[in-house]
Amino acid sequence: MTQVVVSAAHKSSGKTTIAVGLCAALARRGLVVQPFKKGPDYIDPMWLAAAAGRPCHNLDYYTMTEPEIRATFSRHAHGADISVIEGNKGLYDGLHLDGSTSNAALAAVLGAPVVLVIDARGMTRGIAPLILGYQAFDRDVRIAGVILNKIGGSRHEGKLRAIIEHYTDVPVIGAVHRDSRLQIAERHLGLIPSNETAAARAKIDTVADAVAEDVDLEAVLAVAATAAPLAAPTVPRPAAQYRDVAIGIARDSAFGFYYPGDLEALEAAGATLVPIDMTAQVRLPPVDGLFIGGGFPETHMAALEANGALRAAVREALAAGLPAYAECGGLMYLARSLTWNGETRSMAGVIPGDAVMHPTPQGRGYVRLRETGRGPWPLVDGAGAPGELPAHEFHYSRLENLQGRPVFAYEVLRGYGIDGRHDGLVIGNLLASYTHLRDVEANRWAQRFVAFVRARKAATTPAVAAATTG
Repeated sequence: MTQVVVSAAHKSSGKTTIAVGLCAALARRGLVVQPFKKGPDYIDPMWLAAAAGRPCHNLDYYTMTEPEIRATFSRHAHGADISVIEGNKGLYDGLHLDGSTSNAALAAVLGAPVVLVIDARGMTRGIAPLILGYQAFDRDVRIAGVILNKIGGSRHEGKLRAIIEHYTDVPVIGAVHRDSRLQIAERHLGLIPSNETAAARAKIDTVADAVAEDVDLEAVLAVAATAAPLAAPTVPRPAAQYRDVAIGIARDSAFGFYYPGDLEALEAAGATLVPIDMTAQVRLPPVDGLFIGGGFPETHMAALEANGALRAAVREALAAGLPAYAECGGLMYLARSLTWNGETRSMAGVIPGDAVMHPTPQGRGYVRLRETGRGPWPLVDGAGAPGELPAHEFHYSRLENLQGRPVFAYEVLRGYGIDGRHDGLVIGNLLASYTHLRDVEANRWAQRFVAFVRARKAATTPAVAAATTG
């Protein structure tokens, strides 16, 4: 295996753009490029996957153990010519003071050299102590090269190269000049997801062109080839012997936040995933369950409201007992209404409350939940006690005007969830949560959800069947 960690001195240095460009430029050469992303994230991995032509898998210290990180990396990197691992934030940033959850720690675990992306705007001689400091801070981390980003021009580039060569032993393997065409548009949650823009492929090609011209790809491959060897991959996730349940999954420009590993786990548990365009399809296909993940329903709320036929079909199917799981954007879609920028649109009306967007995050970061035992497919520990789940959230909306006496599947130990104390609203066979789960060793939620769908299918009433066949 050959692998490289693409990190940066600090957030917003342009490392995602560089990593996307590297994946696309190397894939153009006919190489099999496997992308990875550190931490909980959906948007960057969507761009990396589109650039590489392979699903991007997340490596996250909070939800995964270190052996699980190694095994996940090994399984998906096996057979690739190069693995590109994009870090999050800065090289030494992380959840813990000792740096044990940082990008640097991940590079050490994977035996991967680091390519440091430096936003060089306004910098000349000061770049040398920056690089020297990053080298000296942790001698176990091998910074094998730097890519200078947002260079002001050829004169600026020449000065920086001369300074780095004179004061350090770190090679400059790329210098990407400032160009507005390379920027991927952002909004409140970060980059605009690649599934929302028809121009995504053109943007990736533009970035790939720039990286191919301004970065020494042979040097990147040589750096990656110095990675320490890893153990052979463990036995891959077992494939389903048969798939006996169909689960509809919202996959369109409004809903696209899904971890590839979770989708694999659903299929391995026996589910056939049936994509549904919530903005265009007017009927629910014949399904035994429904999964509406996260996304940006607020930017598509006019189209979602206009598709009243599907909203009615979803409402009727869930009222008839169709098992469903909704995360964040999915919860917003199932609410009574959605308000953003002073405009309110009707949603599915399954949840007796209103999703209201706010100018600042209402929940952001890692979450820890304790099961209340009232969820439809709870996790219990070996002693039969309610389990605790590591997860994450990132939402600008809040569920307001919630009527009745709500039932919650989770007590929030860390994070915010729906009301700061609870998350996982339970209505019939629906579990709707602001929290995003990951199917990892600490929480095999996909298997439990499929088992619940399977059990409900065995007891399906004619009303449920009629609601999902139109």
